[in-house]
Amino acid sequence: MTPSDDDQTALKIEQAQLPVIDLSGLMKDDPDDKKAVARALGDAARTSGFFYITNHGVPQSLINDLFAASKEFHEKPRSFKMKYWSGFSTHHRGYVPLEENGASFPKRINFNEAWDMSYEAPADHPDYLADWRMTGPNIWPDIPGWKETVSTYYDAVFSLGLKLLDALALELEVDPAELTRHINNPTSQLRLLRYIENDMPATKDMVGIDAHSDFECFTILLQGAPGLQVMNADDVWIEAMPIEGCFIVNIGDIFETWSGGQFKSTQHRVNNIGRERYSFPLFFGLDYHAIVEPLEKFRTPETIAKYPPIKAGDHLMRMSVNAFRYMADAHAKGELVPDFEVPEENPFKRVAKAAAE
Repeated sequence: MTPSDDDQTALKIEQAQLPVIDLSGLMKDDPDDKKAVARALGDAARTSGFFYITNHGVPQSLINDLFAASKEFHEKPRSFKMKYWSGFSTHHRGYVPLEENGASFPKRINFNEAWDMSYEAPADHPDYLADWRMTGPNIWPDIPGWKETVSTYYDAVFSLGLKLLDALALELEVDPAELTRHINNPTSQLRLLRYIENDMPATKDMVGIDAHSDFECFTILLQGAPGLQVMNADDVWIEAMPIEGCFIVNIGDIFETWSGGQFKSTQHRVNNIGRERYSFPLFFGLDYHAIVEPLEKFRTPETIAKYPPIKAGDHLMRMSVNAFRYMADAHAKGELVPDFEVPEENPFKRVAKAAAE
């Protein structure tokens, strides 16, 4: 007898190497239910830094619509897609072709292309008017209904992110307003990623996406095929397979800083599997000029030394310069606003054990 889809999903949940957390308690009014979910989220944030969430409230129909919208765009001719090249904007909106992924292309190749959008900041926002990166209005391809589908998905997952933020604040026993006061026109970005079919070998220089941690509070990821690998607590790469009806959430650099290192910003990567693959990370960020440092509760001489104050947007930009070739070129020409020194790698990076490479 062939297992049903529900049976297969239940089996994948049972076999998952990362925690699977039911969020239904967050949607109820019972404070004990909320605390139980918050406790589970906190446990996962302190150990793996990566976990699945179920019963998250985002309709499957909306998820299906997003997959269809992404496929519709990415199957357009390159000439159509390049009309919306992100390098035409001052605030990184639009199409990111294969050759823009990574400052060292073609020596190292990330086999993906993407459509990048973010929180809709107004056209009169002072950062946008000053050509600061990462803040401003979105642009949209000329595809009927596309803007409505993608915007609706973004709004739904961003709202889910606010719920997760409140739950993690509850778990840390801090006032949620201490965190949400930094979210007015955030840099929260949604990427519609398409991993490109190819016949190149999977090597350290031929990847889906190179190993990294995420630079924001956390990421809410929808993925449509295998390929994602996560560095576990033993610094060994493990598979994070897609599970029907689940998002994957991972803690980012900001929450590691806020918590004084209690929460873990976890390294992850996507192997070059050679097949087409779609995925959709929403990077839940803060306002560009928000100062990020350990929360008052977690400030000690050790945490202050380890996590000096950083501006959320500057950290994002410093890492993005290494992630996008056109930004690296602009930085080399002194055309970025603001101008700053770019580190060779994310200071939050951990190195996997050689045996697991």
